[in-house]
Amino acid sequence: MSLSVSSLVLRAKQLELEGIRHLAGRIELVDVIGQLIHALQRERGATSIYLASAGQRFASERQATVESVTPIEARLRELFDAQLAPEAGASARMLSLMAWVVLDLDALTELRAQTVQHTATAHAAVTAYSRLIAGLVELIFHVADATLHPGISRLLVAFVHLVQGKEAAGQERAVGAQLFASGHCSEAEQQRVIHLIDAQERSLHVFEEFTDPTLRGRWLQSQLTPNMAQLERLRRSVCTARAGAKLDTALSESWFEVTSARIGEMEDMLVALVHALRHDCDAQIRATEQDLQDSEGLLERLRQNPPRHSHAVDRFFNDAEQAEAPVLSNLPDGLKDAPGAGAGSALVELLQDQSARLSRMESELDTARRALHERKVIERAKGALMSRLGLSEEEAFRALQKASMDHNKRLLDVAEATLALPDFAFASQVRTAPPH
Repeated sequence: MSLSVSSLVLRAKQLELEGIRHLAGRIELVDVIGQLIHALQRERGATSIYLASAGQRFASERQATVESVTPIEARLRELFDAQLAPEAGASARMLSLMAWVVLDLDALTELRAQTVQHTATAHAAVTAYSRLIAGLVELIFHVADATLHPGISRLLVAFVHLVQGKEAAGQERAVGAQLFASGHCSEAEQQRVIHLIDAQERSLHVFEEFTDPTLRGRWLQSQLTPNMAQLERLRRSVCTARAGAKLDTALSESWFEVTSARIGEMEDMLVALVHALRHDCDAQIRATEQDLQDSEGLLERLRQNPPRHSHAVDRFFNDAEQAEAPVLSNLPDGLKDAPGAGAGSALVELLQDQSARLSRMESELDTARRALHERKVIERAKGALMSRLGLSEEEAFRALQKASMDHNKRLLDVAEATLALPDFAFASQVRTAPPH
């Protein structure tokens, strides 16, 4: 088929439809990843208490969480396998992230064996689970970053930041449970809890900004429950205790129940977001299919009913009528060979409508992309400070925060400046970090 504007416009619509269908398939992937994160978070928390209490607490609970992970992990591996097919459209980056996740999943068997044998420490176990979950979160971020539909992209931004906030809450549950189960307070773990509370607030703020108004109201209402008040009391008892002070070991189960209830609320919100994402994907597919059918119908009608050519010679020799006739030379290149001026005008209108819609979509996407870009830059800046200065994650973030406040700059600006510094200049950043 020879090249024409109509064929290009129709192909653009077909590609848009294919992209949304790919995205609909990715929503299932995101859903299963979210389920696995939730199950691993429970396993991490139960394992933390089990190891910190030398196997005296949460033995049966830990085994139950292990069993809940198995079927979800199997389903995720199936979805990963499906992404290998060329028609799935997975990028090299996406497949690489999947490979890292599978690598960590394969290591779970050994970690669980070490847990049963009590050869793993609670801290090492929490770190291993957190690394696996971090890889899963990064995979969700990649899916969100590749989305090209604004409404769906906004919901995905809300989803990934809620997942990130939920992961910080999961780590808080594990670290706090470890503190209570061990029976004594550690200053380093106290700082870890404070950092995780701060991380939750940052992620949840972005979630509230991008989520559906109904879900936002539902979430804000959940923050006014007695459970949240009890969590705040337990947080204070952990964060304000003197280093080395004794903690009531009996509170480990209360802490686990209260933090689990909050994480459960976040999980309910994630389920609601997945439902909204699927609904929006289905609606967009139907709308795009209808749009494609309408466009094909319009072009077919134009081909089958070309404008009448009678009296063409009269119009050519009649100056007055010729002035009223469509001027093909004013049409875009490629429309001059269309079946008459009427067809050209219809194609121009179709092309203009599609261009205007794509332009609006691009503008709306910018907001979602900025949120994802900010997260990426800050994470990279933290990683640079951690690797080059030997800082912990909390220390690296505190360094960025302090520089932001000292220089009255946005955190994003400080992160970008940090990444732009040459190696020798990184040493000056140590002065902004709190002591180990």
